[in-house]
Amino acid sequence: MSTALNSPPADQIPNDGLALPPRIFDRICRLVQERAGIELGDGKQALVSARLGKKLRESGGATYEEYLNLVEGDRTGESLVAMIDALTTNYTSFLRESSHFDLLKQILPALASRFSIPIWCAAAATGEEPYTLAMTMLEALGSEAHSRCRVVATDISTLALASARRGVYPLERLKGMPRAWFSKYWLRGEGQSAGLCKVKPEVARMVEFRRLNLIDPFLHPRIYPIVFCRNVMIYFNKATQEKVVARMATFLEPGGYLFVGHSEGLTGIVHTLESVAPAVYRKPGAGDFK
Repeated sequence: MSTALNSPPADQIPNDGLALPPRIFDRICRLVQERAGIELGDGKQALVSARLGKKLRESGGATYEEYLNLVEGDRTGESLVAMIDALTTNYTSFLRESSHFDLLKQILPALASRFSIPIWCAAAATGEEPYTLAMTMLEALGSEAHSRCRVVATDISTLALASARRGVYPLERLKGMPRAWFSKYWLRGEGQSAGLCKVKPEVARMVEFRRLNLIDPFLHPRIYPIVFCRNVMIYFNKATQEKVVARMATFLEPGGYLFVGHSEGLTGIVHTLESVAPAVYRKPGAGDFK
């Protein structure tokens, strides 16, 4: 996942005369950093105003301060989730940073004798990465992967996860995918659905989507031989990065692999993993991997 926080086009900036006071902007930045780990940074006031203008109107509040008070006072946490959804734009693509999937295909045969092969995709966004993982597992292990392989796909964004669960994408989003994958893993839309593709049910069943905030305490019922957490930690500060990596390492089995984004790496932060390839790390210890 990438959480794009760029300045909005001029025509997307609200012109209703409602200003976002600096002190309220600062409160929003602190709240988003504390609850989601996302650093909005300086110069993002226009973006925050643009992204939250609609949420303010939906809330019935008269000012951004009233809206923020509503978010902070919502004990269900749903208003905060909706605010984070509004502030974050999930960008991803199929086979993004494809060298990682080439390496994964080399790693998977070492796990072929296992009854169950789970992968954790920790920043699933709108589903392109976890579905790519499922298809890569099928390519590496054959049809047995349908019953033995699972991708646990998590993300903080409820909107992104809802889109991911549908598994429907414009045809142009699949450009760059191997031609043979189209017939094996996709259904092409017809009539009113022309120009769309839907992931086949047998592939979709390999992926389980859950909402998860990486900076909150959480538990998994298992440990994983492979974890993907790509293109999200660049939006965390160094202390948050160290905490997230340490937590992911807890759920990584000895000998298991952590894949991060090529723009991230773990240089400059304290961790216990060994670098084995660009943006790929291995947990020391005995394991099935060679």
